[in-house]
Amino acid sequence: MPLFNILATPLQNAEKILQKYLNGVKDSSSLAKQDSTEDSISLNRNPLRIMRFIQPTQDAQGQVHYPSAVATPLLKDSSIINSYLNIPVVRNQFPANLKFMWGKQEYDDNGKAYPYLELYAIKTVPGSDKAKLEGEVITDARQDYDPVTGGVVVEMSMNKHGADVWAKMTSDATVGNKHDPIAITLDEVVYSAPYVNGPITGGNSQITMGNRNTGQTVNEATDLANILKSGKLNAPARIVQEQVVGPTLGKAAVNGGALAFGISFLVIFTLMLVYYNTAGWVANIALILNLLFTIGILSAMHATLTAPGIAGLVLTIGMAVDTNVIIFERIKEELTRGKSYQLAVNDGYRRSLAPVLDAHVTTFLTAAILAYFGLGPVLGFATTQMLGISLSLFCGILVSRMVTDFYTNKNRHFQYFTGISKKVFQHANFKFIEYRKVTYCISVFVLVLGISAYFHGFQKGVEFSGGRSYIVKFNKPLNEQEVKDALNLQWGKYPEVKTYGSNQQFEITTDYLVNREGSAADSTVAGKMFVGLQKFLPPGTTAKEFTSTNKYIQQSKKVGASISDDLKAGAVKATIFALIAIFVYIFIRFRDWRYSLGTIIALLHDVLVVLAVFSFLPSVVPFPLEIDQHFIAAVLTVIGFSMNDTVIVFDRIREDSRTLRGKTKAEIINKAVNETLPRTIMTSLTVFLTILILFLVGGEVTKGFAFAMLIGVITGTYSSIFVAAPILIDMARKRPLGAADTSATPVIRKKPVPAK
Repeated sequence: MPLFNILATPLQNAEKILQKYLNGVKDSSSLAKQDSTEDSISLNRNPLRIMRFIQPTQDAQGQVHYPSAVATPLLKDSSIINSYLNIPVVRNQFPANLKFMWGKQEYDDNGKAYPYLELYAIKTVPGSDKAKLEGEVITDARQDYDPVTGGVVVEMSMNKHGADVWAKMTSDATVGNKHDPIAITLDEVVYSAPYVNGPITGGNSQITMGNRNTGQTVNEATDLANILKSGKLNAPARIVQEQVVGPTLGKAAVNGGALAFGISFLVIFTLMLVYYNTAGWVANIALILNLLFTIGILSAMHATLTAPGIAGLVLTIGMAVDTNVIIFERIKEELTRGKSYQLAVNDGYRRSLAPVLDAHVTTFLTAAILAYFGLGPVLGFATTQMLGISLSLFCGILVSRMVTDFYTNKNRHFQYFTGISKKVFQHANFKFIEYRKVTYCISVFVLVLGISAYFHGFQKGVEFSGGRSYIVKFNKPLNEQEVKDALNLQWGKYPEVKTYGSNQQFEITTDYLVNREGSAADSTVAGKMFVGLQKFLPPGTTAKEFTSTNKYIQQSKKVGASISDDLKAGAVKATIFALIAIFVYIFIRFRDWRYSLGTIIALLHDVLVVLAVFSFLPSVVPFPLEIDQHFIAAVLTVIGFSMNDTVIVFDRIREDSRTLRGKTKAEIINKAVNETLPRTIMTSLTVFLTILILFLVGGEVTKGFAFAMLIGVITGTYSSIFVAAPILIDMARKRPLGAADTSATPVIRKKPVPAK
C-alpha cells in the first residue's frame, strides 16, 4: 500500500486532535472524544494546512505517481511544524515505525535557495535506531554521466554484505509493479530519495540526478556522492560544541565585561598612584602600553570579542602591574636599607628579575596548557592571558626601566613611598613558622573537605554532562520547581533549572535525546520545551515565536555525550600536566625537590578549597556554580597565580639562605616571608580587585569563573605563606635551604651563658 494511503487516516485524526489541543483542551480523554459541533471546530481550523501536502499525480496511461516527499512547507514554518509533530498526543496518531524527516535545502540554477523544504515520512526499522543499510557498506561513490542520455548520475558500489541487503530492499520496493523511493539520510536530514526502477543485484547502483547537465546538478551529484562515502569514514566531522547567543544576552555580557574592564582600569590606575607615589606613573604607562599592544595583536589576529576574552583582558589589568609591584617593592627595600636612589633602582631591577621571570613563566605554562586543551571561548581566554603575560614582561621590565632611566638621567628620581605605603607592612616581623602546626591542621581539614567534595558531587555544566542548555526569559517571576515539573511532563525526566540573573530568567539543562544529533533532534527538544513552558508564556505565543526569535530563548548550547567525555578527560589532563610542568620547572630552577614538593602541595591545597566551595555551596549562593570549561580555566589560572606568590617567597628564601649563615631555617623563612609580604599582598590585591569588579558588574556569563578566581586568589595567598614555606622546615630537616654565599659576611651567633 502506498505510504500516502497509510498516512491519510492518521493525518486526519492528528489534525483534529491538534486543533483541540491548540484550543486549550489538554485532557487526553477529551482529546480522544469525537466532537463534530461547529463551535468546537471553529477555532484553529486545519492547523496542518501549513504543511502544504503534495498530492499524487496521474499520467496519460492512468498510472498514479506518488512523490517521495509528503509535503513542502515553507522554511519559515518548519519550527512550528516540528513543535506540532512533537506533541505526544499528535505523534501517537502515526505508526510507531514512521519518522518525519526534513530534506536538505534546495537551490535553483542561480544558486538562490528555494523558500520551502521537503518533508519526508520515513519507514524505520522497528525497535532499532539504525537504518536497514548503513553507510559503512559503501565502498565507492562518485559523480558521473549516463552514457545514453548524458544526464548527471551518481555511481555507487557496495561490499558483499551491503549488496545482499540492497538486493532485498530494492526487490521489496518494486513488488507488484510499484516503484517506491528509498531515502538517503545523514544526521536525520534526507539528501535524496530516488525511486527504485527494479531489483538491483551485485552491489552496483546508479542514481539519476536528472537529464540536465548543469553546474547546479553536477554540484548536487558531487555532494550526494560525498554523503554516501561519508559513512565509511573512521572519524567523520562532527560539531563538538555548538552555542547560540541571542543579541540581548550577548550585548549584556559584552557591556558587563566592558564596564568591568573600564572600572578595573581606573581602580588599578588610581591604586598605583596612591600606593607608589610618582613611581605609579611608570606602572601606569606600562599598563596602558600592555593593554594597547594586547588589543592591537588580538585585532590583527581577527580575534572575536567574547565575554571570556574580555574576562582575560580584565585579568590582564590586574596581572600587568604585578611586574612593577615586584620591582617597586624591592626598590623600596633597598631604599629602606639606606641606598641611594640610583643604586636602589639598579639593585631593585636586577634582583627582581629572577622572581619576575619565574612567576611569569609558570603562569604562562598554565595558560598554554589551557589553550592546548581548551575549546571555543576558553581558548580565547587563554590566548588573551598568554598575550597579557608576555607583554607584561616586556612592558614591566623593558619599558618601565627605559622610562625610569630617562627620568633619572635628568638628575631627578621617582618617589616610591606615600604616607600610606610607609605605614603598611614596613618592618613586619610576624612569626609565621611558629604557627605551622595550626596551619597544618587547617590544611588537613581542607584535604578532608576536598575528598568529601568528590563523594558529595558537583553540578556539572553541559560541557561535562552532555546535552542541551537553554537560557529562557519569561515575562513574570517563576520558581525553579514549577519550571522543572512542567518540563518533566514533556521530557520524561527532570532537567536542571537554575535562576540566571533574576527569577524571570532561567538556565535549563537537559540530557533528553543527548545521543541524537542533527537539526531534527534539536527541533524535537526545543518543541517539547515550548509545549511544557507554554502555560508560562503570554497567551497566543506560538512555537515559532518561542524557538526562532530571541525574545524568549536568549542562549542555547549543545554538547554531545561522547564529546563531553572528551572534554572531561581533557580537563583532567590539563590540570595534571599543569602540576607536572610546574613541578619540573621549580625543580630545574631551585635544584631542590623540597621546593617542588612544597609548591605542588600548596597548589593542591588551593584546588581542593575551590572544589569544596563548588561542591557544597551551589544551593547557598544565588548564581550557578558549575564544573565546566570556565571553571577549569579558573582553576588553571589560580594554579598559575598561586605559583606567582609562591615563587616570590621561595626566591627570597633562597637568596636569604645564601647570606644569613648561622641563622636557623625558621628565622630565614620568617625573614623572607616578612620581607616579601608587601609584594605578596599587593600582587594579590591588584588581581583580587579586578576579579571582584568582574564578579560584581561583569554579568552572569563570567560570574562562576570570577567567583572561583576570588576564592583561588585568597587561598593562593594563604598557601604561599602558611603552606608552601613551612614545608621547607619539615622536609629533610638536616639539609640546608640553599648553598651559602661565601662572599657574604658571616653572622656569628653567640651561645648564651648559662646562669650560675
